[in-house]
Formats: sequence, structure tokens, C-alpha cells
Amino acid sequence: MSGRNAGNENFPVASRLLPLHVRGHVMAFYAFARTADDIADAPGVAGEQKVAALELLSRQLAGDESEPSGPAYALRQSLGITGVTPDHAQNLLQAFKRDARKATTDDWADLMAYCALSAAPVGRYLIDLMGGVEGGDYAASDALCAALQILNHIQDIKDDCAKLRRIYVPADWMAAAGVMQNDLTADAATLALRSVLDRMLDGVDGLLDQAKPLPRQIKSKALAREAGGIWAIARRLCKALRTKDPLAGRVQLSKPQAAVWFLWGALTA
Repeated sequence: MSGRNAGNENFPVASRLLPLHVRGHVMAFYAFARTADDIADAPGVAGEQKVAALELLSRQLAGDESEPSGPAYALRQSLGITGVTPDHAQNLLQAFKRDARKATTDDWADLMAYCALSAAPVGRYLIDLMGGVEGGDYAASDALCAALQILNHIQDIKDDCAKLRRIYVPADWMAAAGVMQNDLTADAATLALRSVLDRMLDGVDGLLDQAKPLPRQIKSKALAREAGGIWAIARRLCKALRTKDPLAGRVQLSKPQAAVWFLWGALTA
């Protein structure tokens, strides 16, 4: 199990900026995603066993009544109330199946394709739940979610490789810089690895630039403020990861720092 919960994620989950009546639905989606993530990350379990467990979640979400309880059942009930499509949750399952089957990342395009399944559905779910986005264009939301996902991968680069045997760093960039797999589990980043991480952070900066208009596009003012706050935290975390070594220790904002940046982003959205 990952040990993560809504209280210790990098970014707010169902914050108080969201109306009370939607927070339960957001938590149902989060519980489903956390369960699927824990299945994909379970130690000592074969990949195909993980895929089978994820496929069971998929069937339960789609209406299999063999187990009328648990996170998939709860999310299905929530989706029935809100009218949000189950496609977003099903896409998340596709990302976790990929995690169970594929340990490396070919290139930046491969990483972005992964984020389209592992991250973008979260933003799309929230937007659909909260009334939509101008023009039905999810591009800015997808960019923000991808940025958050990649920041998390950089934060967890050492544990992902050492504990999960999984690498989210583009393999072609590693090869070009002369970075080896064991460099990812060292006590400190080599200059070569640092150059690859900075290249990834350049990509994150580009994604955050694409995401900047998102608060103005979201129809819900509450969700717009949430998006603005999360964008501000992400920008600050990206800067921190440029100056601190994620192999030497986890790089993250303190709770007071995160609160200040979230509030600033929410108020200026």
C-alpha cells in the first residue's frame, strides 16, 4: 500500500473551496483512484495479477453487481447521481494497467501519453462535476494535470525506481546524457541526471504556461479558485525542484508554504 491519503497528497483533494455537496463525490472518485493505484503498486504481485484486479474494478464500475460494495461500487453510485461519465475513471484504470505491464518510459511523448490516462481524467472529472469549461476545451486542464503528474514523478524518482522498479524519466533523454538506471537510486543526482531532470522541468514549465488560462475558462468560480491555487503550488514546486536534489531527500513545500501559495493562486485566479 502507498500510505497516501487525501490528507498527505501534494495537492489539495476536495478542499473547502469546493461546495460541500460535491466533496463527497470528489472523495468517491479519489478513493477509487487510490485503490487502483495501490493495486498497481502492490509489492510482490505479478503484473498480470494486478491487471486482473484492475479489470475487476472496471467491471464493477460498469455495473457488475457481484460485489455491491467497495470503491468502484461507491463511485458508480456517485456517477449515477451526478451524471458524470465513467470514462474518466475507466481511463485511469488503463494507466494503472500500463504501470503493471510497463516499467520504463520511452520518451517525452510516451510520458505525455501516460499522463493523458493517469492525470488528465482527474481534471476532466472535476470540470464535468462542476459545470464544465468554456468551449468544452480540456486542453489547459490536461496540461495542468500532466504538470502535476510529472512533478510527482520527479519527487518520487528514487523510490519509484528502487521500490517499484518503475522509471518515468524519458529513456532517450537518459541515454543521450549517459544516465544509467542505477544513477536514479544514488544518494545524490549526477550532473548528467541533473541535466535530464532540468529538461523535464522545462517541459513542466511549458505545461504550466499552457495551463495558466484554466481558471478563467472554468465555469465554476469555486473550481476556478481551486485550479488557480493548485497552479501556484505547482509553479513554486517546480522552482524548488530546480534547486534541490530529489535523490538527496524528498523535495516538497511545507504545509504553511503550500497554504500561502494556494491562497495566493486562488485569490488571483
